[in-house]
Amino acid sequence: MIELERVGFRYPEGPAVLADISFRLETEERVVLLGANGCGKSSLLKLIDGLLDPSSGEIRYQGEALTAKRLRQRDFALRFRRDVGMVFQSPEAMLFNATVAEEIAYGPERLGMPDPASVAKLWAGRLQLEKYLDTPPYHLSGGEKQRLALACVLACQPRLLLLDEPTANLDPRATGWLVDFLLDQQGLTTLVTTQNLSLAAELGQRALILGEDGRLIYDGPLQAALKDTDLLWQANLAHAHRHRHDDGTEHRHVHVHQDWG
Repeated sequence: MIELERVGFRYPEGPAVLADISFRLETEERVVLLGANGCGKSSLLKLIDGLLDPSSGEIRYQGEALTAKRLRQRDFALRFRRDVGMVFQSPEAMLFNATVAEEIAYGPERLGMPDPASVAKLWAGRLQLEKYLDTPPYHLSGGEKQRLALACVLACQPRLLLLDEPTANLDPRATGWLVDFLLDQQGLTTLVTTQNLSLAAELGQRALILGEDGRLIYDGPLQAALKDTDLLWQANLAHAHRHRHDDGTEHRHVHVHQDWG
């Protein structure tokens, strides 16, 4: 579905955020993007979503180059925006309509889908938001806003779903519900960023790991990556500290905290 070839990115007059990124996502793959704060995970998702332009390299969607010029062509833009959806880490960045119903219906309406109002009711029900249809989004809790942002994207029936730290505003019960919900979505390709290593194991089978310099340092089976403490240390997803034994000796151990993020 998506292929990146030696992609690099830097903001104007700033240092490189990402460098020499190459990978591809196949249809219906479930992939987890891991990395420490500031390594470029969010920027990478925005590149794939066509919200940023690469400074170098090329991104291809279904074999076609994804460029700003191509996205100005109506037919391609409509197809791409319907097929690829992104949920931001801060849902407030996505919410601007007067009610939950209008918020969910906005994307389907813009894409010319039939009966956006019915689509909104359907996805409000699926995301447990039906009682808030007439409620302004800013009245919702953080977790409810996150579910609303997800409903807005899924209502457009995407084939590729990009999720940036989707559980950042969720309590443990809501996190469990979201994991189950995503696993139930058939035919969907997902790329999810997270620092929560225990959650990562529930969200995919393949891992992409970014180093702190914005380079891809791992692309392979997720379970193997989670067992490789040296790799996680290199990516700043594990820490080391001294451990004192009863006999007075000290050793330095690498530890992985799988419940943080």
